[in-house]
Amino acid sequence: MGGSSNRTAWLAWLESERRYGANTLAAYDSDLDDYLGYAGGDADNAPPDRRRFRGWLADMGGRGLARTTVARRVSALRSFYRFCGRTGRIDINDLSWLRAPRPPKSVPKPVSEEDARALLAAIFKRRGDDWAKQRDFALLMMLYGSGLRVSEALDLTRRDTPLDKWLRITGKGGKIREVPVLPAIAEAVADYVGACPFDGGPDAPLFVSARGNAFGARAAQRLVESLRLELSLPAYVTPHALRHAFATHLLGNGADLRAIQELLGHASLSTTQRYTNVDEAHLLRLHRETHPRSG
Repeated sequence: MGGSSNRTAWLAWLESERRYGANTLAAYDSDLDDYLGYAGGDADNAPPDRRRFRGWLADMGGRGLARTTVARRVSALRSFYRFCGRTGRIDINDLSWLRAPRPPKSVPKPVSEEDARALLAAIFKRRGDDWAKQRDFALLMMLYGSGLRVSEALDLTRRDTPLDKWLRITGKGGKIREVPVLPAIAEAVADYVGACPFDGGPDAPLFVSARGNAFGARAAQRLVESLRLELSLPAYVTPHALRHAFATHLLGNGADLRAIQELLGHASLSTTQRYTNVDEAHLLRLHRETHPRSG
């Protein structure tokens, strides 16, 4: 391992105080060695230099290192300099700038129209109680057709039914918004409520499990995951991806960005701008093609 007194003391501290094993110590030593090899000189005996640090980041980028590798190496470097500053080995005033670059915000991947159609149709081809299939269909229709978050849909109660053309939703931070309820969604929910064997009154959750308890977010995730695996759909097909599809399809059909921001309950327009095509005719077509009672 490293030969300098600071480096040796740091590694000894990681081993004795942090209880790091031999493999972890070797990895940390290698990460620090990468920086010292780039910086040269007595970089392990002097405060870190911003220009030199940025050059190291660029050098790692040029070598095609994965972001996780870069982040780990920066973490090791911060650990080394924190130790040196805390023990008085190096006079260090500020390390707040010594951070790995933030990864770019991922672009939401919406469910395609074809995949959404397949997802909804597959519900009624599965084994199980008919009322539970009606529940699953109604839930996914709400995510896809009204752009609700999973938590928002699962927070609905019987008091919210029968659904009108607009539904008042309390979103993140207690922010209230109105979302559209298209006829296909209202019909799906009405069919589910009519078939559901549980009715705990107006304050009972709208979507319930096989035992009549609240249908949870994890159950919704498992539902979509199992459908996705059955249909061999991409891994990004999740309940939240249906919400992405709502926004993306609206934008593709010419909807106003600020209107979509309001429908989704985004606090910032920049969040909505991450979406780059669901209209009423499309949802009605989906309903006709997938719901066994349509016609």
